Amino acid sequence: MLTAARLGAAALTAALLTGAAAVPALADSPSPSAAAVPEGLYGKGDPTFDGVWRQSLALTALAGAKVTPADSAVSWLTGQQCADGGWPSFRADTAAACAAATEDSNATAVAVQALVALGGHQDAVDKGVQWLKANQNADGSWAYNPGSPGDADSTGLAVNALLAAKVDPAGVAKAGRSAFDGLALFQLGCAAPADQRGAFAYQPKPDGALEPNALATGQASLAAVGGKLPVTNTNRTDAAPKALTCADGSTSAAGSAPTAVPRADSGETAGAYLTAQLAAGGQHLTLTTPGAAPAPDYTATAWAALGLIQGGHPQQAAGAVDWLAKEGTAWTKGGTDASATATLLLVAQAAQRDPASFGGDLVGQLTALGPAPKATAPASASATASATASAPAKGKKDSSVSQWWPIGIGLLIGIGGGVVLSIQRKRGPKP
Repeated sequence: MLTAARLGAAALTAALLTGAAAVPALADSPSPSAAAVPEGLYGKGDPTFDGVWRQSLALTALAGAKVTPADSAVSWLTGQQCADGGWPSFRADTAAACAAATEDSNATAVAVQALVALGGHQDAVDKGVQWLKANQNADGSWAYNPGSPGDADSTGLAVNALLAAKVDPAGVAKAGRSAFDGLALFQLGCAAPADQRGAFAYQPKPDGALEPNALATGQASLAAVGGKLPVTNTNRTDAAPKALTCADGSTSAAGSAPTAVPRADSGETAGAYLTAQLAAGGQHLTLTTPGAAPAPDYTATAWAALGLIQGGHPQQAAGAVDWLAKEGTAWTKGGTDASATATLLLVAQAAQRDPASFGGDLVGQLTALGPAPKATAPASASATASATASAPAKGKKDSSVSQWWPIGIGLLIGIGGGVVLSIQRKRGPKP
């Protein structure tokens, strides 16, 4: 995923591939050398490193909001696909053939999920899935760009895309190693300290050791529980996620690889780790970058919430969802960052919160960043559904009073017009 850190990695990859110096540009931040923003693309900033990523997230989130995007927005995304089925981060000249080495598993995975959510693009989806299959590493994992070592984020996103396309990741394999086997390479198990078990590392260290990474864990957790974008799971398990059961004193034998977390336990133990980390961090995860002070990691927190909700633990995600609703405006830059705004909207939808009052009107903010949509969901229907979902449980007497008192006042003072009520919605019930 192209957060600031991943943007830097993408820029470095581009520099190595082209032999030119590359300076990373943050998503939706203008740059003196920024590429022109094409018609149909969401966001106003340089699309070089995240054009397909932010477009895919925006279209996925708007599909969940029952918004029919402009044809130009959809055709921009489909037009970015290469002849072999993959997507690059951004393709400035769609008339020129793609350089295979610049195609991007992250962009391909989210594009596939967006087109599945929109419907009607099966050929492009099938080609994208075939590209993912063709570019799977021999150990079952995926790299950001083909030919590199795999990482947890890219592998998790590929699994998400396969699930969205209704392809079983267990059956997508190279050299006998499935997509789930590839994901397991990055998860800390019984050989790790108890408080790290269930976390995902971005990649192994040179000595093979795995170190917990907040973003890798947040993103990989959605794949570990068998999820995809958008998250629409309404199942609920009242119990907290189960920590990994290990024999006392579990360690790896000297020189041996750590024992993989069993597939059946992967999602639950990731959820247990994330729940503990959120509780310890004030309901958000933390970004730790060498040489910089620790800072809230909005992206990792959002993906952690999505993973917990998909895993049937919305109550464990509720604190993070509340934190994102309160603090997310800083992340979205007031609704001007398309990628962040779309991700926040996906969280609000997954948590069954009202996106019109989730730190701002997320649907309105996101649509304003792209071409005018062909159609939007009726505001009255959306508001009614949200009000129903967010109504707190009260006794019949209190409920009756709260419903009829404003109406009575309106009947007394309304003259030839409707009554406009402004209700501050509380957090909705957990699914």
